[in-house]
Amino acid sequence: MSTEANPQTEFPTGVVEPDYELWGEVNVDPTGVFEDIPEADRAYWDRARTFGLEEVRPVIDGYWDKAEYPLELAKRLGDLDLMRDGLQLEGYPQMSLLAASLVNMELSRADGSIGTIAAVQAGLALRSIIDCGSPEQIAAWAPKLATGEVFGAFALTEPTHGSDSVSLETSAVRVEGGYLINGEKKWIGNGSVGGITIVWARDEAKNVRGFIVQQEWDGYTGTTIEGKLSLRAIWQAHIRMENVFVPDSHVLPGAQSFKDTAGVLFATRLGVAWSAVGHATACYETAVQYAAQRIQFGRPLAASQIVQERLTRMHSELATMQTMVMQATKRAEAGKLSGAQASLAKFTCTRLARTIASNARDLLGGNGILLKNRVARHIADIEAIHTYEGTETVQALIIGRSITGISAFV
Repeated sequence: MSTEANPQTEFPTGVVEPDYELWGEVNVDPTGVFEDIPEADRAYWDRARTFGLEEVRPVIDGYWDKAEYPLELAKRLGDLDLMRDGLQLEGYPQMSLLAASLVNMELSRADGSIGTIAAVQAGLALRSIIDCGSPEQIAAWAPKLATGEVFGAFALTEPTHGSDSVSLETSAVRVEGGYLINGEKKWIGNGSVGGITIVWARDEAKNVRGFIVQQEWDGYTGTTIEGKLSLRAIWQAHIRMENVFVPDSHVLPGAQSFKDTAGVLFATRLGVAWSAVGHATACYETAVQYAAQRIQFGRPLAASQIVQERLTRMHSELATMQTMVMQATKRAEAGKLSGAQASLAKFTCTRLARTIASNARDLLGGNGILLKNRVARHIADIEAIHTYEGTETVQALIIGRSITGISAFV
């Protein structure tokens, strides 16, 4: 007797599970905070949305599952002018902070690794050169970073100095024609893909200086960190530098102290909050669509009171996040955003993103751990953004200092 499947066979109800459509359109603007986005900013947002749906969605699960770097997708970010983070370059159209923030949110909504590639490339590496580089350095490197012709990394964190980054030990010793750099860095996105790394090191006067290090130089070794649970489609490296010679042409003249390093980090902290909104949006819209399509006890999950209450909670939390980042962005554009306010946005949004993702995963039941259903990937990636650019504890200490006037860092 043949065991081949008969296309005419009618299977009993419950044997064949339907394919859920979890990338469709859902109202993800509960309070209308995005209704009046200026046309120029919305054009960037729409471009990022289309990129996420048409180019990232079909392939990203495979990259994430295999921990492969999506080189072509990274280059497409440059082709589409989605890798500038609001920084102005000659020959490029104006890109506001709001436009950059919406792009950040949308890329993270598609995938956290893609969002992080753009954040590292533009928010950290490109920004370091724009803010601290000479005109010659800006002309040489900024266009290549913005287009993705060259990949950039930002090397501050060390194996034994994560949150305590001000205590970095990587050294830069003055020699004829430049500096010799020795030390190690860890968790450096793009640090092993080829390109340049902005290395922060202490000179002989103990000042923190910035250097443009080309990854192919002698003495530079970038080893991709394996076994990650989060951000699996961006390579983060453990970097070792042994007598790496950096010529004077690659020393950032505007990077003279840790204050200059902190200036770059401050500018990206709000971006992490926007990234959290993107992740939370993806989890929320997946939960809403799954609840409408999943049939249990003879009706959609969405017909259950407890599910509606849970979706309402997620709805409220998403609205809170959106309102906070929009207000913080308005203050940043006016030059009024304080360090404590940026920390509050990051602290609040990554915490709420975790809550929304956890609720979405639970609502999807066993299907919540499958990559194809999106939530598992986002819930893992949120753990990374909750930590990088300043852990929850560091943000709390910054906020606490603003509340009490007392520093509890030491």
